[in-house]
Amino acid sequence: MSTNQSDASMPVKDWPLPVRLLLNAGHAIDHMYLLVFAAAVAVIAIDFGFTRWEDLMPFGVGAFILFGLGALPAGRLGDLWGRRKMMLVFFFGMSGSMLLAAMAQSAWQLAAALTIMGAFASIYHPVGIPMLVQRSPRPGLAIGINGLAGNLGVAVAALITGFLVKWFDWRAAFIVPALIALGCGLLFMQYCPHEESAPVKGTIKAKVQLPPKLLMRALLVLTMASVSANMLFNFTTNGNGQLMVERFKGVIEDPALLGLLLAVVYGIGALAQVVVGRLLDRVAVKPLFLTIVVLQIPLLLLASVSHGWMLYAALIGCMIFIFGSIPFVDVVIVRYVDDRIRSRVAGFRLAVSLGISALAVWILGPFVKSAGFDSLFMFMALISMCTFAVVLLLPSERTAAAAAADSAVQT
Repeated sequence: MSTNQSDASMPVKDWPLPVRLLLNAGHAIDHMYLLVFAAAVAVIAIDFGFTRWEDLMPFGVGAFILFGLGALPAGRLGDLWGRRKMMLVFFFGMSGSMLLAAMAQSAWQLAAALTIMGAFASIYHPVGIPMLVQRSPRPGLAIGINGLAGNLGVAVAALITGFLVKWFDWRAAFIVPALIALGCGLLFMQYCPHEESAPVKGTIKAKVQLPPKLLMRALLVLTMASVSANMLFNFTTNGNGQLMVERFKGVIEDPALLGLLLAVVYGIGALAQVVVGRLLDRVAVKPLFLTIVVLQIPLLLLASVSHGWMLYAALIGCMIFIFGSIPFVDVVIVRYVDDRIRSRVAGFRLAVSLGISALAVWILGPFVKSAGFDSLFMFMALISMCTFAVVLLLPSERTAAAAAADSAVQT
């Protein structure tokens, strides 16, 4: 593939190891904390006087709405003010908002605390990921490992929350993560070097310089695909816990053990992101993306009608390919967008995709209550079919390379 990058714009030496570890830990924190409520919702519902967990679930939607909409200003501040500063706001803000959630005395107080937490959570993706790849010599692999960390956070949410609720109470499931975020923020402050200038003043160019029309087409397709991918992510990560409770009745009913089994599902699924990230440094994006999306469809349909251990096997397959689809958007942004505007581009894409996909959290409880998990998984299979149709419109590697070469000749 042709490149358009001067020696002066080549990335400098990669971030120190502690900084890379903390940036990856930030991704784990981001996803874990957003799902603590979903993992503990049944116990919280009883404490707040709800007869069914489905009736409390919509109170968590504010976190996911702000998680999406907040990405736009977060990305802008990351480019114009500085990514190190914004990451400190992220760590300390997540800590404070989780403590507020632990102190909630009603569903509406908890909803307010979760919404504040969602605003701070919105910082990570448009700021932390561009910061991580800013200096990385292998961005696909870096994004894959980062995705693994994020989805291990999903796994930890199911595992740790189950044990904390069992051993203590649901408030401990918010307090312990708050202390972890505080510690990470203090370490990041110590180990991350100060930025010499804001990213907007930087010179790191995209690997491929596309003409504006083709770039806009690629970003539009990726935004649409990201909406559907995040819908699947929100439906599964917020609903799988209660799905396993329902479909494992008479087989396993210990919530801590079910949490452990679900953590294994997410851990296995998360490994797919490392494999995909490594492949994206070597192979064409479009055919790999299409393959992963089309494989989601039969597995989601199988999960819709399965129970017990058959469901468990189907769920592992579903999460491998749902998680495996996540690195594509960030890799394409790194490939086609200059670093000086990456946080803003990522912020816009996330504001649209995560804002819309937050509806999945809002409708999850009522949908399951009225139609059941079988209909939910069939609906998700339909979403995957739509994603496949959208990704067909993504410019191929050959088209992108030819357009970049023509653009270089003209300039």
